[in-house]
Amino acid sequence: MFFDIDGTLMEDSSSHFVPESTVTALHKARQAGNLLFVNTGRPLINVDADVRKLGFDGYICGCGTYIEIGGREVFYRTNDPARCREIAALVRACDCAPLYERRDAFFFDPLTRDLPFIRMIRDTFRMQEKDIWRSVSDKDFSFDKFVIAYDGQSDLARFKEGIAPYFAFIDRGQGFAEMTPLPYSKQTGMEYVLYYYGMDQSQAYAIGDSLNDLPMFAGAGTSIAMGNGEMLIPYADYVTDDLWHDGIYNAMAHFGFF
Repeated sequence: MFFDIDGTLMEDSSSHFVPESTVTALHKARQAGNLLFVNTGRPLINVDADVRKLGFDGYICGCGTYIEIGGREVFYRTNDPARCREIAALVRACDCAPLYERRDAFFFDPLTRDLPFIRMIRDTFRMQEKDIWRSVSDKDFSFDKFVIAYDGQSDLARFKEGIAPYFAFIDRGQGFAEMTPLPYSKQTGMEYVLYYYGMDQSQAYAIGDSLNDLPMFAGAGTSIAMGNGEMLIPYADYVTDDLWHDGIYNAMAHFGFF
């Protein structure tokens, strides 16, 4: 089973609340011999101890750009630094606010507008005592994937056209979008893991709550939407309860994981 993090395993908030029923379900499912993987848009650096302590067999991070199995890195893909600087220039020209993500660092851009969504992320990272001072001016600037905040002042059409040869554009709603390098995705990460274990798509279950989980749904034999994932629900094979009403536990019990 493959799990999104934010809005699925835990609250997408600074509290990172995880229901006790979720902890119980994961423990019982692994005891029963199931393989459990995180499949997240977060880069590796942002998969914190509060996620790892839940107990997983591996991690697909950065929308398929990094894969770890049994504590060992088995796959990593990043972007050419020159292209990264071209993209950063495009983001500035289109008046968007970015956060660039690499497996070992975050990069902000002080020369772009300080839109609220990116400010909220930066403030959360500051509270978590993460390094928020890396920027696109750093000599080693590069990224695996990135996100932007945008508004009516942003030239979104130009931005989409400029990134189209290299990145997928995933609209997360409310003026927030996520860019993942082609052809990598949560689906390609799942396919790698399934091949590693000699399993096929019919044996894969995916559970998520937002539109960046659609590729994960495409790679799963069974797709499960959290009850709080309104935008994702129309695409799911099964809809469970929301995060705060034992959604993970109830879905895993329904499909016989324990």
